[in-house]
Amino acid sequence: MTQTTQTYVVKSGDTLTSIAAHFHTTPELLAKWNNIPNPNIIKVGQKLLVSAPGGSSPPPVSTNQPFPGKDFFNQAPQSPIIVAMDERLIEEGCSKFTEPPDDRWSQEDRESYAMWQQKIGFSGSDADGMPGKISWDRLRVPAAAP
Repeated sequence: MTQTTQTYVVKSGDTLTSIAAHFHTTPELLAKWNNIPNPNIIKVGQKLLVSAPGGSSPPPVSTNQPFPGKDFFNQAPQSPIIVAMDERLIEEGCSKFTEPPDDRWSQEDRESYAMWQQKIGFSGSDADGMPGKISWDRLRVPAAAP
């Protein structure tokens, strides 16, 4: 059976990240397949390849930590997931840490995460420092080692 290359027409509100998530690929691959120099700029009505040209490559497997859910953070967890999140926040320049981050959810984690939410354009109650699925997925927290 021969696979065909899939395409998608950009709709209002779409981002390369949201399209990539829907088709189980990465924004970087979509940009490469479609010769998009700036992945922050796509246009409504633009036709995008959403699978490898020729359809021969399976979609990449995500190595990112799935969003653990809001309840996870409400319980003030102690987890390697927090360390992985902290490292990504620091890489993104969103750090309120006064000491090296540890594996316990703290006020500094929440303040650092709020900086991340603001960096990606969230405001008001959407930038309160409590992770949500959209901001978590955009942070691309690597999966914690088992």
